[in-house]
Amino acid sequence: MVVKEIPYFDLSEICDSGQCFRMERITENEFQIRAEDKYLRATQEGETVRFDCSEEEFETFWKHYFDLERDYGIYIEAIDPEDTYLKTAAELGSGIRILNQDLWEMIVSFLISQQNNIFRIRKCIDRISRRYGEEKRAADGTVYHAFPTAEALSQATEEELRDCNLGYRAKYVRDTALRVASGEVDLAVIRKMTYPEAREELLKLYGVGVKVADCICLMALHELSAFPVDTHIRQALEKHYPGGFPAKRYGGMEGVLQQYIFYYELIHKE
Repeated sequence: MVVKEIPYFDLSEICDSGQCFRMERITENEFQIRAEDKYLRATQEGETVRFDCSEEEFETFWKHYFDLERDYGIYIEAIDPEDTYLKTAAELGSGIRILNQDLWEMIVSFLISQQNNIFRIRKCIDRISRRYGEEKRAADGTVYHAFPTAEALSQATEEELRDCNLGYRAKYVRDTALRVASGEVDLAVIRKMTYPEAREELLKLYGVGVKVADCICLMALHELSAFPVDTHIRQALEKHYPGGFPAKRYGGMEGVLQQYIFYYELIHKE
């Protein structure tokens, strides 16, 4: 067990922020997180967070995953005090962190996310993980599944992926899995690219549009300049920033602010 006092960190807000789809609420304050081939239970009361893992695993994986070495107070303090909308959104989602997630997992996740809601995305990813991911057992005995590899998904037919409720997105996932498994698409190379280069390369994947490419750049490559625009964000921009979002003022932190806006719009529409 690892216990930390962490400001600007809220497991509930992160869970509901739409950036990770294998994090689930167990009770009001307890969550389970599956990332890559790892499993974690975490509990939070105020700023006190308990991570049910070894100190070594926390230091080598989860600290980076949750981006805990970054001061998110800097982003909130940088908001224009006259921008009451953005200040309110940031206050509501002040515990959100931009997670450092696996590139392959995010490519598949956001291919599946198109024209989909968070609940259904989670169900789809759970189904492909159970069917094609390696079965694992956590230290507490919990049985879970690692996220399926490109090689595993490349063996699935489009019909089999449709059976996992992927719908028309099945052809996108299968095509990308085949290209990654064959080496035609090298994820290691994409990880080393600049944001514009990575975005351009991701747009070459079947089914990846601008919004999906930006989501992958933000959530997997941690390119904080990425500002994905979906329906929620577009409506917010039209209402609150008809002249365009002031990206120049917030250079290098647009993605963090995008998450505050997305979370605010998502919560207010529910």
